[in-house]
Amino acid sequence: MSSDAAAPAPLSPRPLWRRITGSFLFQLCAAFVVFGLVLSFVAKPYWVPSGSMEQTLQVGDRVLVNRLAYVGGAAPHTGDVVVFDADQAWDGATRPPENPFKAALRWVGEVTGFGPSGPHTLIKRVIAGPGQTVKCCTAEGKLIVDGKPLDEPYVFQDLPFRPGALDCTTTPLSSRCLPEVTVPEDSYLVMGDHRSSSSDGAVQCRGRTEPDAGCWRWARAEDIVGKAVVVLWPVNRWSGL
Repeated sequence: MSSDAAAPAPLSPRPLWRRITGSFLFQLCAAFVVFGLVLSFVAKPYWVPSGSMEQTLQVGDRVLVNRLAYVGGAAPHTGDVVVFDADQAWDGATRPPENPFKAALRWVGEVTGFGPSGPHTLIKRVIAGPGQTVKCCTAEGKLIVDGKPLDEPYVFQDLPFRPGALDCTTTPLSSRCLPEVTVPEDSYLVMGDHRSSSSDGAVQCRGRTEPDAGCWRWARAEDIVGKAVVVLWPVNRWSGL
């Protein structure tokens, strides 16, 4: 063998950009950025805080909210379960500022879905959208949307209604009765499935027959976070919505 055989060439150092992007810290930061983008624009977990949607949803359920469901001109339809940020009409008072510790816990809850969500984020079912008319009730006690009875197999523990004894012609009226209303532009009427235990968009109008625009509360289109599509947790309740 020749003694003057060529020695192996020294390895050239990796480019700076390769060293940066290959570092654990960079990859960890990139993962957080991607995770944040997914939560902000694609899908987000949401913690169910109350029993207003029983039996469809239980207190403490974690649901996945599709944030792309209503982009590109799509709009909520009757029967959709939506998450939305409620305005002041829903609580009637200005909420006091949270202390830093509670605010931090709420932020973690918003990010992960395993804890409290926004200060007044609600989940309800869409009953009617812009331009549709709603009233209650038929002779059998059903909601009427655009003149047609609404089939609601999901309703749990509805408000009392007994034809001829406690309905929309008796005194007193059934609390299920509602005056006719046309849903305003860019707004939605939403109600809870646990109808007798839901402080929803119609709760202040119940037991009335005369129109009163001031008693309704609306989920505004701009405040809808997205459509709830699946129960993520607990495992034994995995299901689509």
